[in-house]
Amino acid sequence: MNRISEVSHATRRDGTRLRILVCGATGTVGSALCAHLSALGHDVIRGMRKPESARDMAMDFSTDTTVEHWLPRVRGMHVVINAVGIIVESKTNRFDALHHLAPVALFRACAAAAVGRVIQISALGAPTSTTPYFRSKHAADEVLRGLPVPWQILYPSLIYAEDGDSATLFRNLASLPAIPVPGLGDAQFQPVHIDDIAAAVVAAIDPATPPRQSLELVGTSRLSYAAMLAAYRRGMQFGPAAWITIPGAMMSLAARVAGHIPGSTLTPDNWRMLQAGSHGDMTAITQWLGRPPLAIERFIPRADADGLRQRALATWRAPLLRVVLAIVWLATALITLFAYPLDRSMAMLEAVGLHGAYATAALYGAIAVDAALGVASLLWPGKKLWAAQAALIVGYSVIIAAALPEFLWHPFGPLLKNLPILAILVILYAEQPSWNTSSSR
Repeated sequence: MNRISEVSHATRRDGTRLRILVCGATGTVGSALCAHLSALGHDVIRGMRKPESARDMAMDFSTDTTVEHWLPRVRGMHVVINAVGIIVESKTNRFDALHHLAPVALFRACAAAAVGRVIQISALGAPTSTTPYFRSKHAADEVLRGLPVPWQILYPSLIYAEDGDSATLFRNLASLPAIPVPGLGDAQFQPVHIDDIAAAVVAAIDPATPPRQSLELVGTSRLSYAAMLAAYRRGMQFGPAAWITIPGAMMSLAARVAGHIPGSTLTPDNWRMLQAGSHGDMTAITQWLGRPPLAIERFIPRADADGLRQRALATWRAPLLRVVLAIVWLATALITLFAYPLDRSMAMLEAVGLHGAYATAALYGAIAVDAALGVASLLWPGKKLWAAQAALIVGYSVIIAAALPEFLWHPFGPLLKNLPILAILVILYAEQPSWNTSSSR
């Protein structure tokens, strides 16, 4: 059995087929819920901005903020699940709309349409925290509590899902040879596996489960941030690493600066949330599941360790190699232009048959090319660029070997050092799509 069938088999209590609308079906939680509920045989309607099939329903929480938007969508539904959530705002996605106004309209429409049960996926810490993220979640939770509709409000901790954004980030950090750890004091974390979230939702929609309950969804393991990363590192079967503690004051400053960068996940509010930790009481989830939630040591199956390890390494390997290449090209240009004696450069050009104005043009042309390749390595990476750099390096090497053979046996190995650079270019060429087909690089 795979994970989905295991959880479905363990949590199915009867053969009732329910018509279920999952809002936020393309997100980490929503997509997992759709898979688990469909495996149980339920009629699952996926709510998303851009429908992909006949089983999908168009909706946009950034604009659909009235009851009239939602009434036609929720009529005839046995269960409505709200799994919409963002961790960082953008110009079009605001906390108040996505977490508060649209969900409140949805919940009121569910009450008007006599939906059998409403499941709200909130966030652990929402009732007590004061950040805009938590306040917007809590505002919707409080409205739902006062409505005449059967509801369940679930408060998940940090969620581990193989393809989840936060879990991917933590695995990537854990794969580094030197792991930066922010100074968080006594902050504790209790990550919960996505399969336990799904199992809890299956229990929450069961008619035998009394409605109007609030439930903390936490895992078995309660540990520090560093210990959490260490567990993920062990799960991917990495060896020991160096740990670098970043002082809290430095993190606060970095959060204030990064907060001005669009799309940055490091903001002052998120830094405050990280400092507060994320943990709770596992008694209720244990009762709902009929077993303890998964411990962090079981999050990464042994069979998946190698694949996840390679994915993590690939995430930072290519950027590291690109930066190194950019430094080599840019440093070469600057050293040739400002540091290396001009007469020596001209002497080398004379050795390959260039004199006077031709030598001067070749020298400054080479400087311009080196600088351009350095900038391009950072801004426009792609197969064509790597191939051009490799061809240029091979060409330089052949010309220098023929005209200045002393560099072949020079003790510093100036020509031999081109070999590892060529190896870097081969790796980048093999791993990266062409620049005009890549949307993220």
